[in-house]
Amino acid sequence: MLNRLFKWLVLPITTFALLGASGAFQLKKTDVKSTMDEMIDFHVEYKEYSPLLVRRTLKIFLQQFDSEKIYLLSSEAKPFLDVKEDRALAIAQKYYKNDLSEYAALNQAIQSAIVRARTYRQEIARELIQNDEVPQVSLIDSYTDYAGTEKELKQRIKHHLLTILMVEKRNGTLRSWNPQQRQKLFDLWERRFARMEDTYLPSGGATEHYLCMHTLKAMAKSLDAHSSYFSPEEAYAMRTSLEKQFEGIGVVLREGIDGVVIHDMIKGGPAERCGKISQGDLLVEIDGKSMEGASYDEVLNRLQGAGAGKIKIGFRRFTSETDSQFYRVELKREKIVMQDDRVQYSYEPYGDGIIGKLNLPSFYESGEGSSCELDLREALRELKKKGNLNGLVLDMRENSGGFLNQAVKVAGLFITSGIIVISKYARNETQYLRDLDGRCYYNGPLVILTSRASASAAEIVAQALQDYGAGLVVGDDRTYGKGTIQYQTVTDSAATSFFKVTVGRYYTVSGRTTQIDGVKADIVLPTSYSAMAIGERYLEFPLKSDRIPSAYSDPLNDIDPRNKPWFQQNYLPNLQKKLSLWTQMTDQLRTNSSYRLENNKDYKSFLAAIELVKKGESPAPTSQNNWGVDDLQMLEAVNILKDMDQLKPEAAKKVALLLNL
Repeated sequence: MLNRLFKWLVLPITTFALLGASGAFQLKKTDVKSTMDEMIDFHVEYKEYSPLLVRRTLKIFLQQFDSEKIYLLSSEAKPFLDVKEDRALAIAQKYYKNDLSEYAALNQAIQSAIVRARTYRQEIARELIQNDEVPQVSLIDSYTDYAGTEKELKQRIKHHLLTILMVEKRNGTLRSWNPQQRQKLFDLWERRFARMEDTYLPSGGATEHYLCMHTLKAMAKSLDAHSSYFSPEEAYAMRTSLEKQFEGIGVVLREGIDGVVIHDMIKGGPAERCGKISQGDLLVEIDGKSMEGASYDEVLNRLQGAGAGKIKIGFRRFTSETDSQFYRVELKREKIVMQDDRVQYSYEPYGDGIIGKLNLPSFYESGEGSSCELDLREALRELKKKGNLNGLVLDMRENSGGFLNQAVKVAGLFITSGIIVISKYARNETQYLRDLDGRCYYNGPLVILTSRASASAAEIVAQALQDYGAGLVVGDDRTYGKGTIQYQTVTDSAATSFFKVTVGRYYTVSGRTTQIDGVKADIVLPTSYSAMAIGERYLEFPLKSDRIPSAYSDPLNDIDPRNKPWFQQNYLPNLQKKLSLWTQMTDQLRTNSSYRLENNKDYKSFLAAIELVKKGESPAPTSQNNWGVDDLQMLEAVNILKDMDQLKPEAAKKVALLLNL
């Protein structure tokens, strides 16, 4: 439940306060089939909109709206969940005629549920506003089925509102705990509910647009766990996340009980540099026009419509429950690089040099020459200036992926040349992605630090380096398990519709895919994610895992004969050999690590907390929980590197002996 509430809390936040949204963009029924036909043409498995996909679409349509099962009754949901084959076939045939009547009927059931829920919330809120004591309720992650009666449904809604009130009180959201402040809190949450609910209700001619939007999202997701359709606003947010830069003033907005407030500021952006704005300040004026009482969308639209010039913004800062100060700032929109989301490095002394720590949060790339590979190269250069680089941690614990070509380039920093990724597509077409430069930028002791949250491109890098023996994977027992490739139109400036669709599976040089099983750690070092049920195996409709032959000896089968001479002369002689230096010492490293952890009081406290999470008795620990040190996993990763460095001479002798045999 807390995770779901957090999603509700951050939903009204924008990191950008910048680009225009959909504006005049309006979907029509004919757009649904044309867009889905394009996605199906790309998809690795499904080549028609079948009865199977119809049943999935209806289920997902319901889940998109009522994932917590606090709107619909079982009797209302069942007709759209228990769909017989003949009816599913008829719905599929209607799709080919641009007939969305079944989805419109489902939307009508949702509309009735919204009206009922709003009535219940008003009644319950009036009761809770007058009650100074908030009843303590147990947190419910989700209900297994829809409510059987209206009485049960109303009780679920009350429980939901009580949970909101309890969490907000705990977080200190209200300046005082009186009926007026509680009224403001429920008004705020009603606006948040309405932002989602209004897209299902008749609203000024946009009914067809939103019906098509919800239907397209459900249809796209029916193909597999990672195929998706995006609104223009979502596409812009995703593009910004991938490129790590955007145009704007650098404020993160949140809708609070008094209006729109500053939630955060982008490091290095105009808002932060001006030095006057603080978190929690209330935005009340834009270019002389009062924003007090304006909705979140109105404020955002005013900021977005400010153009590329300067903009004057008025803020109110509360100094007490009743007093506040007003001030204005003038800011200019500019290109902002999100430095906090790019490669970060640090180091600590060790032996005659240092141990470096590289934090790679994602695989990003912009059209203007910035990328994570270039940032990593620069970080390696800077680390080497500090002294001999005797060990390196590549931290990808919270890296959920990004651009595939960047994964190839990053893995290529740690090998000479060779195949990094093998992609297999719908018609068994195979593509080999190689590192070609023949240069290894670092070949010393290397720990690739991962978690169950490490996914996609992060798994490619981790498994490729594990395959070649260039380093050891340390962290949770496995990574996320996403071994599929998506084609996306989000970063295409000429695109008129925005989606990503699964077009193939990827494999590393060993022929293994990370799909479902993820990358298995050489040395298990549980992180806070180890207690969470996250990963491909927990998603609906994941593609199956398989395996292909290894490709350590690159056959160059896919190379144009005219280009083969260059590859034979410049590439093949520099192929990375499979190394065994680090794997030779893995058993000893595990023994040493286990001993340290068993005698580390902080880590034992951490593991005890993890056990409580697994039992459902505690929320998951976060990176802010220190247990005596800043980062327990990083501390142990560095210790493993020290062991690798000290065991290296002995392991090298064993390798040499084996080679001589």
